[in-house]
Amino acid sequence: MFILKRQDVEISSIQHPKRDQQVPILYYQGLTFRLISVFKANQEEEARALWRELTDNRGKACVLLEEPERYSVWGKIRLEQLDSDTGSHSKTGILIQASLLLLQAVYIDIEELLGTRQASLFEKDIAEVLQQKQFPQVSSSETARNLLTTNPLQLAKLPAWQENHVILLLQELHRLGKGYFGNANFAKLVAGTLQDMPSGERSHFISWLNQSPLSKLWQ
Repeated sequence: MFILKRQDVEISSIQHPKRDQQVPILYYQGLTFRLISVFKANQEEEARALWRELTDNRGKACVLLEEPERYSVWGKIRLEQLDSDTGSHSKTGILIQASLLLLQAVYIDIEELLGTRQASLFEKDIAEVLQQKQFPQVSSSETARNLLTTNPLQLAKLPAWQENHVILLLQELHRLGKGYFGNANFAKLVAGTLQDMPSGERSHFISWLNQSPLSKLWQ
């Protein structure tokens, strides 16, 4: 949406209504943006990739802020959204929800970039993985398809998985995605894919991801 310089914007921080922390806020022409991700000065390409992914592919209103010492990506919010920012899921529930968002993002990208035939093959592949690995509450291809098409942020009840199921799913998803796309670039936009999660839950998942065996796969 916008590529801006530091002199174009006003940046301050506000107190989070439910947690003892300050939240960085960017103001531009009456709009309010919240920090999504920060990149070093030598990571311009990665910063632009995340910004384009969010704006062009996911239709988000975002700012790419260019500064001499860093790049940062900010997503448009309403300040009242902070009131519901903590979410209400258990720690394992957060991992399940985030992994399903990543699964759906890969599925959508396959459909958009490679076509409906490849997307249908991916559906079958992921259904086989979930059934062969005996994931709880995935007893049929139809159940697996629901996980690909139903927004996990709106599910009344998440699948009864454990942390080991999340690790296994993300390992298999990375393997399949690399096979379909021919490279692992799809796995570099985790922060953008999870933008719709409450920030506290998103931070918990990314922190867990960085400390897990998956950190070298999903960046």
